[in-house]
Amino acid sequence: MTRCLDCGAERTSDQCPECGLSSAAAEFIFRKRLVKQTVIFLGGSLAFPYISSIYPPLDLDAMLVFYGVVFFLGFSLAVFLDRRARARKEIEALKHLFTGLIPIPFILSTALFLNGRLDSPKDVRYHNTVVVSRYQMKGIVRGTRRLNVPSWRAGRHYERLAVDLDDYDRFQPGDKVVVGVEPGALGIPWFYGVYRQ
Repeated sequence: MTRCLDCGAERTSDQCPECGLSSAAAEFIFRKRLVKQTVIFLGGSLAFPYISSIYPPLDLDAMLVFYGVVFFLGFSLAVFLDRRARARKEIEALKHLFTGLIPIPFILSTALFLNGRLDSPKDVRYHNTVVVSRYQMKGIVRGTRRLNVPSWRAGRHYERLAVDLDDYDRFQPGDKVVVGVEPGALGIPWFYGVYRQ
């Protein structure tokens, strides 16, 4: 016994008893909906890197790994669902899993935006440190630039500060700097700025 690709109802013949669609029509409607959901998922996935460059959390690398896993899983699942729908195989559980992944990039982006936007500029804490090294990975759009400094947080050796091109060019290894950190309105500490001592 198989399920309808559109409504998920069990069916014993080519026509679904619930929605009345044939298997070919249900496949077409499901794949059309899947394309729309994938576009929404990709839109949210593009918002996260943009927001994380405006209000970069101190633990940006960990968040980027999580975001990367969600993006890879969501995109792979969309392709896998499309292939299974073309073959008219069972997709009900995977369909729900993909639908559950769609809001995650939006939730992450909204959380980072509200965390930085609602934070008070009066709460900036400044930490004296020194630039140990720099890291730049060129990208298609913006690339990644980091200043590595000794950490002021317990249990960490280094902080990798996401900086723009001006700050990356301005500071060299050995420069004494002051790092501004906001506690975050949602409790996610984020990098406010870096200045000369």
